[in-house]
Amino acid sequence: MRIFTIILLFFGLNQFMYAQGQQTKISISYSNVNRVEVLKKIEASTHYTFYFQEDWFDKTVLISGNYSNETIGEVLSKVFEDTELNFFIDDTKIILTKNSIIYDKYKGKTAKGTEKSKTPIFFQQYDSVKKDKTDTTAPIALIGKEAVASEIDFYTLSGHITDLKDNKPLADITVKAKNTSISTITNAEGFYSLKLPTGISTIEIESVFYRSASRKIMIYSNGNLDFSTTEKINQLDEVVVKGKGNQNVRTAITGVTTIEAEGVKTIPLVLGERDILKVALTIPGVKTAGEGSSGFNVRGGKEDQNLVLLDNATLYNPTHLFGFFSSLNPYTINKVDIYKGGIPSEYGGRLSSVFDIVSKNGNTEKFSGEGGLGPVTSNLTASIPVVKGKASLLVGGRATYSDWILKTLDDENLKNSHASFYDLIAKYSHKINKNNTVEGTVYYSKDAYTITPDSLYKYSNRLVSLKWKHAFNEKTSSEFNVTNSEYKFSIDYESTTPESFLFKYKIDETQVNVKFNTLYTDKHKFTYGLSSKLYKINPGQLNPNGESSLIAPIRIDDEKGWESALFFSDKFEITDQLLLDIGARYSFYAPLGAATQKIYQDGVPKTPSTVIEEKKYGTNEVINSSGGFEPRIGLRYIVDDSFFIKAGFDKNFQYIHLLSNNTTQSPTDTWKLSDLNVKPQSGLQYSLGLFKTLDYEHLELSLEGYYKTSKNILDYKVGANILLNQNLETELLQGEGKAYGVEFLLKKPYGRLNGWIGYTYSRAFIKLDSQFNDEKVNGGNYFPANFDKPHDVSIVMNYKFTHRYSFSSNFVYQTGRPVTYPIGKYTYEGAEYTLYSDRNKFRIPDYYRLDIGLNIEGNHKIKKLAHSFWNISVYNVLGRNNPYSIFFVTKEGQVKAYQTSIFGMPIPTITYNFKF
Repeated sequence: MRIFTIILLFFGLNQFMYAQGQQTKISISYSNVNRVEVLKKIEASTHYTFYFQEDWFDKTVLISGNYSNETIGEVLSKVFEDTELNFFIDDTKIILTKNSIIYDKYKGKTAKGTEKSKTPIFFQQYDSVKKDKTDTTAPIALIGKEAVASEIDFYTLSGHITDLKDNKPLADITVKAKNTSISTITNAEGFYSLKLPTGISTIEIESVFYRSASRKIMIYSNGNLDFSTTEKINQLDEVVVKGKGNQNVRTAITGVTTIEAEGVKTIPLVLGERDILKVALTIPGVKTAGEGSSGFNVRGGKEDQNLVLLDNATLYNPTHLFGFFSSLNPYTINKVDIYKGGIPSEYGGRLSSVFDIVSKNGNTEKFSGEGGLGPVTSNLTASIPVVKGKASLLVGGRATYSDWILKTLDDENLKNSHASFYDLIAKYSHKINKNNTVEGTVYYSKDAYTITPDSLYKYSNRLVSLKWKHAFNEKTSSEFNVTNSEYKFSIDYESTTPESFLFKYKIDETQVNVKFNTLYTDKHKFTYGLSSKLYKINPGQLNPNGESSLIAPIRIDDEKGWESALFFSDKFEITDQLLLDIGARYSFYAPLGAATQKIYQDGVPKTPSTVIEEKKYGTNEVINSSGGFEPRIGLRYIVDDSFFIKAGFDKNFQYIHLLSNNTTQSPTDTWKLSDLNVKPQSGLQYSLGLFKTLDYEHLELSLEGYYKTSKNILDYKVGANILLNQNLETELLQGEGKAYGVEFLLKKPYGRLNGWIGYTYSRAFIKLDSQFNDEKVNGGNYFPANFDKPHDVSIVMNYKFTHRYSFSSNFVYQTGRPVTYPIGKYTYEGAEYTLYSDRNKFRIPDYYRLDIGLNIEGNHKIKKLAHSFWNISVYNVLGRNNPYSIFFVTKEGQVKAYQTSIFGMPIPTITYNFKF
């Protein structure tokens, strides 16, 4: 067997046809052997000799075949099927070529239809490049396998662009054919696809954040070309938090924002913590009911209307320490996509928003890590290569020593309490080959705190996520996900009285999701699939704590529910200017037994005395069913290169509700499934957005408006008892909601001065009306929701003195939230009672806060043990005594109001971060 590098062969047409026509017929069989062994077997049993390079073959690929009395050409066509190899038969010589075909000459048509002779074209044989490694001097890459008589003028080139350091996919990278108008942008998985003319092209990649690279190719058929690149040195000058600028232009979804975890390090936050979810509160349209609340209110939605996902698994409580910190280790998070307008059809089950949090992939090349030391927490993350260039393990942990923070609070009970928390995460990622990647994430967090000496509160999150990504071909790929989430809390009360108890609550969710992406044509990109999840809830159980306790055990019946959905969307590029994103989701929900459901008398309020039947359901028996069609429509129109318009409409159903009679969400809130007596929530949202880019200083402007309506929003009667209530539905009210607003954002993404100014004017109202007076609130009229804050201003700025030193500031202003005040007192049958105003008629004082920070980068030497970053910041530098809540105490016959605050003084911190 002989090896060659360059072969030049010229044959006359008659000799070529003679050689092809005189092919010997052979019989051969082989099983589970590589292609080189097959060729050796043919050589041994025939007079043919093969010429090729052995490194063209992947010897791990095994094939089988059985041929009887077939020509050598027919056999080799089968042997080289699904490879990049062609062959040429010259008498007893068989010459293999990679990608290209060896021609003698032939008659072909020119563009004008005239015939001309084509002489042989030969290329030095190189492997089709799988990783460009930013080598712009590399030889021509031969893509695909040339066909003998192809009349196709264009082929599809696709591939992935990854970070050379850790192999993570890079989104929003521009990929274009040089000196043409052909271009595209990579998606969230780093994937791109271009339609290119047959022949030679130069492919270039460009990005603000990453180094450019180019590669000359000869494309013969549909094929693949991957790039790897590295960060630019000047990345320190770039934006700290970015809306999806390029994403906004190329999609029709409204209200989408991406926060990169790496960028939040310069924003001064409470106690110097990098907190990606706290930064989300500076985005127009995202609020919280108060400082220290663990929930989000997005575009007038309640806290339970947000779906928070970590690697596709639901995270039910994403906060630590009463909501002061998120439960996400900032060093393990890559980014979060926040959908507050148009929600893609693949997501469902919530009315207001989706927080899609993606963790980092580990470094597949070398051991690395980063960490931080702060006044409240310490973090450490390590990235371990498992299979060099293919597989890695990322492990991160964070713990607190936070008791001292409680000593700074005004509330005496909190000063005498203590709190602790920790969170752990591990992620394994393995790129098996170019078509298959698997990922697995395990996460756990736990909090324990005491407010009074005799009570210990604990809550924890646990989730597992498994993902398999498979590419069928250059047009169709799939994603298969299996996840499980658990959230639970307990209250351990120990008293000297015989009332000690232990209360427990738990919710468990298991989900399977299959998604496909198909590039059907240049005009149509399909996303479709199905999802199914199973809810299991233990609503609460109370047990005596200790032998002396006289508490009677109580257990509320478990709840189970099944939610499934089919989804489909088509990104239809009608013209270069007009893009339509049409989505459809059909969801189905059924509560399941074993369960007992109470049937109440019609025409009277639900009370324990109006129960007319208790209906029992067996294990997994369907109690009732609900669901419906959820259309999602988005439209984008490009007026010119710097101005575009977007509009959208969404409908959503929600089958799970949060039970909380507090003003703000707390760790001890419980979840309730829809059933015979609690209807699913539904909501509609209309949105319109204008987006403009100004050449001056690269300023970006956006103005978005929205209007939302919702039905069956859950609320409660005055004085409702939520926990351990066997007749819970008698305490619940369901009503209507409406919200509207306008969001303005001015952003300067890069330069020495960068940041953004956001302003939101919004209103959120609820109406609880009924034919029964005791189920009406405020006379059945709309009233402001607890989180209704009409004016919201956020200003985040970063000024870089040098590459190492920068100054940051963060200013927040919000209208005070609504409250209900006592307005008088009255006497009834000899007893004195307090008279309260209509619900949420008054407001607490407005909230504003200024934070400042100094950021110091370590020197930029490449060869050093670790790279460092210092943050010196002051939270609430003005010492504003912002109200957290207002409560009332009666003293000497007078009702007096008192205000509590969380941080009523400046909080200075120093945080040290390092990376190795």
